[in-house]
Amino acid sequence: MIPNAEHLSLAGRHLLDRRRFLSSSATALGSIALTNLLGLDGLLAADGPIIDPGRPYAPRQPHFQAKAKNVVVIFCAGAVSQLETWDYKPELIRWDDKPLPGGPAVTFQGPAGNLARPQYAFRPRGQTGKWVSDMIPHLAELTDDLAFVHSLTSKSNTHGPAENFLSTGSVLDGFPSLGAWTTYALGSENQDLPSYVAIPDPRGVPQNGANNWGPGFLPAAFQGTTMSSKSPVRHLSAPGVSATADQAARSLLQKMNARHLEANPGDQKLAARIASYELAARMQLSVPEINDLSTEPAHILKLYGADDTQNADKAAFAKNCILARRLIERGVRFVQLFNGAYASGGKLNWDGHSDLKTQYDVHASILDQPAAALIRDLKQRGLLQDTLVVWCTEFGRMPFFQKGAKGRDHNPDGFTCWMTGAGVKTGISTGECDELGQKAVKDIHPLYDFNATILHLLGLDHERLTFEHNGFQRRLTNVEGHVIKEMLA
Repeated sequence: MIPNAEHLSLAGRHLLDRRRFLSSSATALGSIALTNLLGLDGLLAADGPIIDPGRPYAPRQPHFQAKAKNVVVIFCAGAVSQLETWDYKPELIRWDDKPLPGGPAVTFQGPAGNLARPQYAFRPRGQTGKWVSDMIPHLAELTDDLAFVHSLTSKSNTHGPAENFLSTGSVLDGFPSLGAWTTYALGSENQDLPSYVAIPDPRGVPQNGANNWGPGFLPAAFQGTTMSSKSPVRHLSAPGVSATADQAARSLLQKMNARHLEANPGDQKLAARIASYELAARMQLSVPEINDLSTEPAHILKLYGADDTQNADKAAFAKNCILARRLIERGVRFVQLFNGAYASGGKLNWDGHSDLKTQYDVHASILDQPAAALIRDLKQRGLLQDTLVVWCTEFGRMPFFQKGAKGRDHNPDGFTCWMTGAGVKTGISTGECDELGQKAVKDIHPLYDFNATILHLLGLDHERLTFEHNGFQRRLTNVEGHVIKEMLA
């Protein structure tokens, strides 16, 4: 018997057993070898990025060389009809006002009516000759620069959960948004502005509100900051306090915070709190400057339509588009630009149930010129080569009208989104819906694929970008998703 072995624990005695030691060593070596092989094949969940609580927005390296450094997402809330915009279906003209053979009797909002032709004329555009609607003439001129996917599908036909699915990869609340995942992984190039900015429509916030830009279970630092041209970040300055007094107070607070941090080394929550206060202090100078559009020349305001005195909503959205460009220009990593607000019978967003043509005339006039100008402006400034621009909506519309109405019901089974800019193959279309536009039938892509492609262009492997939550390695694309390689340059 080994001397003093009686003082060892049972586990300690087992370690002194020669046979057990050799057996455990063999098993351990095999486990190490297996782990190494799985790692080389990319089959192990990767650890998340190392975040310094005192510098949560510090720039971080992607998984592989990125094509895009920044992202602008133009999110059209309310579900834009693909049949009135990007996906030309001439068979709908032939079948106009006839029932869909074998079609559903009832859809999301009630009984289905007859098939309805596109409510706008389509014509071929650019060198590609792709047929695009007259509803959006300015964006239609950019067709050669865009990469379309016509076969997207969603998991929900209800606006709130569908917005969640597009923004977070889950129909449930409480999951991190695409922008939160991006800034968690990559940080930001600008330490004086938020790394992630959400710009609500001038008419209001989308149906699911802040969940579209929320951090979910990621650290709160990675939630989107809301601001717009008419509503800058609130509470940046204290009323009645002079700039000199405010600066003196912030200097004193910084010294006190530094002293407290020295006395409590390793307190990550304290470091994170101090970092958030310091960013707020820097934003007091940076945000008012970036929101001041009076420095923009008249020709830029005209390009975007920000000088439109007849359409206040268009002018306000145009100013939001200019703000988005200014944020990208200053190195903000992720900008989410909303067009359309909450459910309102189609009055404030693209939810065209009752009288689609009349409602879309209003919404298209707000979206078209400003959004097209944003892309043109980014391109002429040389920013588009590093910036990915994404146009998206939560689902599509049915090829028939609702019974007794002149609008289309919700359709999650086939719709269109597009990308342009850094790393995107231009002038291409991938995927198809059937000849009437009801259902994706070729190269079908759930929205997981669309988000996986965005992450890929940012140099991020959607399968490796994970965060442990409740014992699970969570990711934006759940356990699904494939990069849409046809869209890559």
